[in-house]
Amino acid sequence: MTDPSLPALPSDALEHFKLYFFAATTRLLSQAARVLDGEDALLARFPFLAHYRAELTALGIRTLELEEGRDPWPEAIAAWESDLSGHLPLRALREAAELDHEALTLLLTVGMVEEDARFGAFFSALQGTPGLHRPTLGLLNAGWRGEEDPGQVRTRMGRLGGLGLVEVANREAPRSEWALHVPGPIWDALRGEVPETLTPWMRHHGLPVLERDEPILIPDALRDALGRLPALLASGEVRALLVRGPQHNGRRTLLRSVARELGRGVLEVEGPRKADDERWRMVGVLATLLHALPVAVLEPAPGETAEVPLLAGLSGPLAVVLGPLGGVSGKGVDRALTLSVDMPAPEERALHWERGLAGRPCSSLGELSTRFRLTRGNIRRAARLAQAHAALSGRESVGPEDMREAGRALNREALDTLAVRLTAMGDWGQLAVGAETMRELRLLETRCRHRERLAGAVSNTLARQLTPGVRALFQGPSGTGKTLAARLIASALQLDVYRVELSSVVNKYIGETEKNLARIFALAEELDVVLLFDEGDALFARRTGVGSSTDRYANLETNYLLQRIESYEGILLVTTNAADAIDPAFQRRMDVVVDFRAPAPSERWAIWQLHLPAAHAVDAGLLHEVAAHCDLSGGQIRNAVLHASLLALEDGGTFSSAHLEAGVVREYRKAGDVCPLRRPGATSLRG
Repeated sequence: MTDPSLPALPSDALEHFKLYFFAATTRLLSQAARVLDGEDALLARFPFLAHYRAELTALGIRTLELEEGRDPWPEAIAAWESDLSGHLPLRALREAAELDHEALTLLLTVGMVEEDARFGAFFSALQGTPGLHRPTLGLLNAGWRGEEDPGQVRTRMGRLGGLGLVEVANREAPRSEWALHVPGPIWDALRGEVPETLTPWMRHHGLPVLERDEPILIPDALRDALGRLPALLASGEVRALLVRGPQHNGRRTLLRSVARELGRGVLEVEGPRKADDERWRMVGVLATLLHALPVAVLEPAPGETAEVPLLAGLSGPLAVVLGPLGGVSGKGVDRALTLSVDMPAPEERALHWERGLAGRPCSSLGELSTRFRLTRGNIRRAARLAQAHAALSGRESVGPEDMREAGRALNREALDTLAVRLTAMGDWGQLAVGAETMRELRLLETRCRHRERLAGAVSNTLARQLTPGVRALFQGPSGTGKTLAARLIASALQLDVYRVELSSVVNKYIGETEKNLARIFALAEELDVVLLFDEGDALFARRTGVGSSTDRYANLETNYLLQRIESYEGILLVTTNAADAIDPAFQRRMDVVVDFRAPAPSERWAIWQLHLPAAHAVDAGLLHEVAAHCDLSGGQIRNAVLHASLLALEDGGTFSSAHLEAGVVREYRKAGDVCPLRRPGATSLRG
């Protein structure tokens, strides 16, 4: 064998891969020629190898006979590499994982079938295993038998397997018969040809893609920190970067900016939360091969801790994306720096709206940025949807209604499987309650409207204790207007209101209820909707003495809720008709507690006026008598009017006193009470 001649080859990653592939091919064909009585016999049995033999000849390999103890390829490849300063995947892998030339040629040998399927029949014949078209550990041991210690092949293969570079397809077989293969993403990365989606849970964005990103919009303080970060990461002083914040709020965008400054791409990995998760195995070497910053998107639930192992074969830092809650541990994050990406302030939101609208005129940009507290990503998504709504209506300018429709579309997409959207429309004139109750509701509206500005109007000491969240408890008997008040507050704020369905939240399995609640709270925060827990005493119940495991886990759920509502940054409304059943700790955490009492006669009269049809023919005296003597709640009055309206429709006439009286009697009968309007000689009523 003569030394390879390489100067004329192109200087890129694919050619570098080919050099190692040729080195592996030389070693394999040399061994096969010995087994099959010479090179001519080898080529006669496997004609496809003539193509590879010709390529080796063109590179100066005149014979397949290896000189004892000397392989010319390592020296030739090293000389070829010496003039190249750019990223070469195999060189980066060799240096980061401390692999020698023999290990890399073993790796390329295992992957030959990925490059050319005809090698499958070749391996099958050499091994004497019909139907098994991948190289076995036994074949590789035999092929590299020239080493002083044959066990080194097994050691090297163990190292390659530990790095996730090589996998075993049939571990149930004897070890010498293990069929080996290189995972597809690894093989693509070795060749320097990588698709964007590597697996369903892993995506790659190369540096050229990141360089097309728009300049990032973040607060000045975070931008300053970001400017100092690349030097810290490059120095090795910081080995991991944790980025916390709500979803769709620019966490990944920030890390793309960091990677770009480091001259790297991004390798995003979704969700491995345990250190022994198989998804971690190839992340380190893939990131090294791709010259990418690995970004693990973990999002552990409250009370959960995601485990991050030390990534074998990783050359460079690791980034982890987390929500506001949940923990992270492990050797992979033992020298970690944490950055928090908080919700954008109104001034920054205006910039995101402008960028999202892409120059399209909008008459309400200032109102949008102050009224709607959306995450950065959701602003962009809403802006695109709003433009589509405007275009559908034939308008160039984007208006407030387009924005509201866009927001509703985002809300439905995210929340409709977890909560029920209630109609938020109307004004305070539709609610007949006592003066004190109405005063508290209007104060609550004011608190919600200025929730972001309040911290700037108080002392620093008090400001540090405030969050943009507003928590209110509506307590009082059924039918007194609590749910209606929640809808009217949302209407006044021009926000959607979602009622949490307990059936979609409460789960008998330990920890699942907390996870469901965590999803709802997180989505409601990032979409800026009013969150309503109707009949909330079912969830916010008093903690009990621990008499059983059921009590203990129920108390854990209560403790989670206490912590979460305290940190909640949205608008949370809880209604109850059993205030005594609610844990006092919840009441202490409420910013506003509004008492809804059974309506007085004057309030009942107002409620009747709100519900009766405009063209009714009810006697005024009867209406005053009903308001004065029939102690009905607002909900019962509504039901009575609905029933009476049906009777009027059936009769084909105007809504009359008889219809009204029938509706009232029916409500009393449903409640098991005697109607005070019933008197001897009264007209027969259909109740």
